[in-house]
Amino acid sequence: MKIVTGGVCAAKGFYANGVHCGIRKNRTKKDLALIFSEVKASAAAVYTTNLVKGAPLLVTKQHLEDGYAQAIICNSGNANTCNANGIEIAEQTSDLLAKKLGISNNDIVVASTGVIGQPMNISPFEIGIPTLAVGLNKEGSDAAAEGIMTTDTVKKEIALEFEIGGKTCRIGGIAKGSGMIHPNMATMLVFITTDVKISPKMLQNALSSDIKNTFNMLSVDGDTSTNDMVVVLANGMADNDEIVSEGEDFKKFMKALNTLTISLCREIAGDGEGATKLLECNVIGADTDANAKTVAKSVICSSLLKAAMFGADANWGRVLCAIGYSGADVDVNKIDVSFKSPKGEILVCKDGAGVDFSEEIAKEILLEKEIEININLNSGSYGSTAWGCDLTYDYVKINGDYRT
Repeated sequence: MKIVTGGVCAAKGFYANGVHCGIRKNRTKKDLALIFSEVKASAAAVYTTNLVKGAPLLVTKQHLEDGYAQAIICNSGNANTCNANGIEIAEQTSDLLAKKLGISNNDIVVASTGVIGQPMNISPFEIGIPTLAVGLNKEGSDAAAEGIMTTDTVKKEIALEFEIGGKTCRIGGIAKGSGMIHPNMATMLVFITTDVKISPKMLQNALSSDIKNTFNMLSVDGDTSTNDMVVVLANGMADNDEIVSEGEDFKKFMKALNTLTISLCREIAGDGEGATKLLECNVIGADTDANAKTVAKSVICSSLLKAAMFGADANWGRVLCAIGYSGADVDVNKIDVSFKSPKGEILVCKDGAGVDFSEEIAKEILLEKEIEININLNSGSYGSTAWGCDLTYDYVKINGDYRT
């Protein structure tokens, strides 16, 4: 497996584009993105668990009932949530795009991100879709990635090449996510394309399984968004034998998918609103998978721990505190904690109690851009990893005037 260029256009038969259509006031920022497959593709998706859901999600769920899609369109700047005409706008967007591409409107995934509850009309889509569709190209992933950004400071995309059954396959993805990021699917927009031939059922199985250890273990601020989802399109143009059941080929696809989603998780966490550091919490020695996940999530979500990491303060007591209220069944007298970065690793807690360590060395370790919080529960063989970021002054500044 190797990293390649191209993002969502790396796989055979996929094209993309991004334009400014007038939803965002800043005309220099793209606000409409499109991904298109030459042929109809198997499709799988997971959606936000928030009871308040954007209209595009409701429309997309209907469109994907048969397990297939051919295009993804997404706007930024207005979330199309809590609007009386939201469903109408989403359906009209599908109709406009379907006519332009010559495909069925039921084969279109509709997505949206931005401010919640703002009035929306179809005019920007009427203006933007013709240009968006005409400009589809094999180098369009970068433009599409820009078109889905809101408070993101960097574009997030990756592509991988691997083999299944002797056939060269590719998988690529773009993501949007910086704020309103919290575990339990989905809390961001992620669009993944692959030329692997796989049935809709097995594609959904792969995605639903993968997110338990990737996107569901990601948190920036504890807020679960209303609009977000992860969608995978697999058009089969790699011409491998179709994956219709579990086996070696399915395992290879799962490995590629997992490699891609972990990379995007890290990019999203590292670009959290106002963030200066990527935090990775690694838990080992748990007696159950559930306890491992619960501990990792609790620590990565702790506002006090996140603030300590911003200040490069080795306040390990906040790690123990987060474990203690997590609800996980652990023996607190067995817990070891260390902090690690490219500058080294330092043990700060052994058997649930503090140990002598150099505050100067600890601070040097915690001043790095990527920090590992390593926890050994010393009670079993299960482990888990969660990703997040530090909590900074800028997070409040960004969200204090996000709408106005």
